[in-house]
Amino acid sequence: MELFKPEFGLVFWMFVAFMCLYLILAKYAWPFIIKSMDERADLIDKGVAYAQQAKSQLDNAKAEADKIIAEARADQADKLREAEAMKAQLIENARSEAIVEAKKVTDAAQVSIEQMRKESEKQLKQEVCEMALVIAEKVIRTKMANDAAQKELVDKLLREVETNN
Repeated sequence: MELFKPEFGLVFWMFVAFMCLYLILAKYAWPFIIKSMDERADLIDKGVAYAQQAKSQLDNAKAEADKIIAEARADQADKLREAEAMKAQLIENARSEAIVEAKKVTDAAQVSIEQMRKESEKQLKQEVCEMALVIAEKVIRTKMANDAAQKELVDKLLREVETNN
């Protein structure tokens, strides 16, 4: 139990050592420590203020970004509607141009067909005439084979017909 009952001399010297240490720390260390703590507190306060300011700026930036995104989506929707309308207009224009072009081609084909038909009719008439003449010539020659004067007349008429064609 001696441990719990210190002597007076030990207590006195401990008190003197404590007071010396207290005076040295109070004069040199505490002002520096307090100054450092005040600077640190100011730095923390500035950091908190900066963080609050940054948070408000971030909130403003988010609101602005949401606003810009909404505007961009509305603009995109408008552009898509315009593109659809333009697409429909282009398709309609192309369709009407195709109809006009098809009409032109059809009309040209009908004219060409009509010309070819007339040409074919003309050629057919010519061939029919030639065949009729050949047949008539053969028939007449067979019927008039013995008569020389008629033969001469037929040859003369045939030469005239051939020169006219």
